[in-house]
Amino acid sequence: MRPLYLNQLFASLLGIKGVGPKMSQTFSKLLRGDALLEARRIDLLLHMPHSLIDRSLQPGIAHAPDGGIVTVKVTIDKHMPPPRHNRRVPYRILCHDETDSLTLIFFHAKGGYLERQMPVGEVRYVSGRLERYNGEAQIAHPDHVVSEEDFASLPLIEPVYPLTAGLSSKVVHKTMQVALDDLPVIGEWQDKAWLDKHGWAGFSECLQRVHNPLEVKDVEPIAPARLRLAYDECLASQLALSLVRNSIKKEAGIARRWSGKLAKALTAALPFALTQSQLNSIADIEKDLASPERMLRLVQGDVGSGKTMVALFAAIAVIESGSQTAIMAPTELLARQHLQSIKPLCDAIGVRVTTLTGKDSAGDKKAKLKALKEGDIDLLIGTHALFQGTVEFADLGLAIVDEQHRFGVHQRLMLSSKGQATDLLVMTATPIPRTLVLTYFGDMDVSLLTEKPAGRKPIATRTMSLDRFDELVSGIGRAVQNGAKVYWVCPLVEESDVLDVTSAEDRFASLKNIFGSHVALVHGRMTPDEKKQAMDNFKDGEAQILVATTVIEVGVDVPDATIIVIEHAERFGLAQLHQLRGRVGRGDKASSCILLFKGPLGEVSKARLSIMRETEDGFRIAEEDLRLRGEGDLLGTKQSGMPGFRIAQMEFHQELMEAARDDARLITEKDPGLQSPRGKALRDLLYLFGRDEAILLLKAG
Repeated sequence: MRPLYLNQLFASLLGIKGVGPKMSQTFSKLLRGDALLEARRIDLLLHMPHSLIDRSLQPGIAHAPDGGIVTVKVTIDKHMPPPRHNRRVPYRILCHDETDSLTLIFFHAKGGYLERQMPVGEVRYVSGRLERYNGEAQIAHPDHVVSEEDFASLPLIEPVYPLTAGLSSKVVHKTMQVALDDLPVIGEWQDKAWLDKHGWAGFSECLQRVHNPLEVKDVEPIAPARLRLAYDECLASQLALSLVRNSIKKEAGIARRWSGKLAKALTAALPFALTQSQLNSIADIEKDLASPERMLRLVQGDVGSGKTMVALFAAIAVIESGSQTAIMAPTELLARQHLQSIKPLCDAIGVRVTTLTGKDSAGDKKAKLKALKEGDIDLLIGTHALFQGTVEFADLGLAIVDEQHRFGVHQRLMLSSKGQATDLLVMTATPIPRTLVLTYFGDMDVSLLTEKPAGRKPIATRTMSLDRFDELVSGIGRAVQNGAKVYWVCPLVEESDVLDVTSAEDRFASLKNIFGSHVALVHGRMTPDEKKQAMDNFKDGEAQILVATTVIEVGVDVPDATIIVIEHAERFGLAQLHQLRGRVGRGDKASSCILLFKGPLGEVSKARLSIMRETEDGFRIAEEDLRLRGEGDLLGTKQSGMPGFRIAQMEFHQELMEAARDDARLITEKDPGLQSPRGKALRDLLYLFGRDEAILLLKAG
């Protein structure tokens, strides 16, 4: 249960003066991304301004810069309402100061209201953007008009917030002030020495400073108040991950024992030698499995670095120790691909492997579930359906999660509950910069795969304008005649009224006119059977050109495909371009990637395409993507900014995240139940930043 004194922070905005049911829904959309999720005061308080309006300039009308925001003290001279029944003419109010005259302009105005607000002969302070037309000064719809008595409370430096349709800055600012006035007294959860070292004030003071800035630099991401709040958010995130790690590790693991006979047999069956990174990662995993603590490890490898093989070695170690392994893939297509690549090796060494997907007939499914429960299946591959209630393992020793960035803390716990002390291995082919690894997988140990398997050739990457389309098609024609296989990727499935891009269906039709039955089509709206048919045709060589959307982005493996054309490459993020390029260059033949773009290109698109030409190093590409675009895109969660974070921005707060990780580890070592005075204050921190899951773990354990 949340402490009572925090309840007012979790109260709805509904009921604050000026916030009715409709406005409350608009706030919900802005603050929680969904009109159905109630917006609360804490959501508003953690909504940060992105810039400022400085109203402190009071130069007098004659000296005001054209187009600048100014505050002027004027006397009201005359009201000039528009002619009746002519709404196009604005309502004008003439006024003056000792330097010049000024016209205030209002469209669709209510005359009675303006007369009461600005009676003739009275003095008013007016603030807004002053512009000159034919030498005459005007302010259209001033932001503020206040009397001399109220001038003292006019915010001369005003924060500007991200907004949504139907919500004005004025309403956000007014509602924010109410939420700030009602802040309860909250205990300090940060270490005093750490606060002193950075010169940071308390949580409530920092909120006040950010929302009522005194100078322009107060809203910058590196302002002391912002840094303090960003560190609070980083610590809440890292502490939650650390508590999850503790709770998983606390259920004692099993120190697994095996002879290594299967690993020897598998090594002998492989047609290639493992890379040093693969050997190192396998050694890390085997060490974890042999220890009495549960394994929680992330294997990060670039496209084509051989993660599946590392996973297979992990699986057979657990199988040889007498338990089962499950591999969870993000799609059925990938689950089947894993089976195709792994099954011949498993058959060779006597490991019983199968898949469980939504495509299985009722009879098949029943038979597989029975075999699984009785221990007659060693290795099961499937989608997240593997972890539903009906699936029972005889003894699940290892869960391997492939390519699942959205796989949160809650799912990790659920997954592990399928067996006794199940070890967990998460694999990702998106190289993630170190900071983001901390952010999303801070509770895990990390192994890196940094080399490509021997014999792989570099991929030649070129950019080409759509103006040269005919030239490209004739080049593809020559390659196809010589037996090449080509991926052709489009950003959309079908034609769009909004975007001026060629869809996969249109491109398929145009290429079919040229190449006939050599062209196949695959996209996300097709049934699994249709997708499988198209992929099989491409693999078997019946089709040599596969037109696709980004469904082929992850894990699709056709080693003899050597050309990929990415149409409208300027519309893709760097991480996605890199993933797509990784579909070729998987065999021993030279491969090429053509980035087909429609000009003119913006700065960011130019930078992206040139990085793709320069390097195949996924880690460098990921760092560049983070710099150009923000964290969201790297993890496939949203277009930019950091998913789940409202204040912390990695380009400014990277070091804070690293410090928070160390702090969180220390806290959970010294005070695992958060029972000390600081521990109890840290529980408040977890509530305020929406990390309640972690508190439930404390209660459960």
